[in-house]
Amino acid sequence: MNLGSLGGILPLILMFVIFYFLLIRPQQKRQKQTASMQAGIAKGDMVVTIGGLHGLVDAVNEENNTITLKTTDGSRMVFEKNAIRETRAQAAK
Repeated sequence: MNLGSLGGILPLILMFVIFYFLLIRPQQKRQKQTASMQAGIAKGDMVVTIGGLHGLVDAVNEENNTITLKTTDGSRMVFEKNAIRETRAQAAK
């Protein structure tokens, strides 16, 4: 390989390595954390949806990957598991 062609390709390789460590790797880590949080949702957990709705998990249906949330006014709503942004604290049982 010619030294001139190596000098032209080296900045591209360096940019890819920088993008990997600054963008790609942290995003993959966040996705794994979110997936494990969503897989660990259980009845009685307090959760927040991606739309900002706060509720108590009333039921978890693993077959169709949904959960039923109970809100403070007593209504129940069904959401996909991937619509859950975070879990707050486990409610006192």
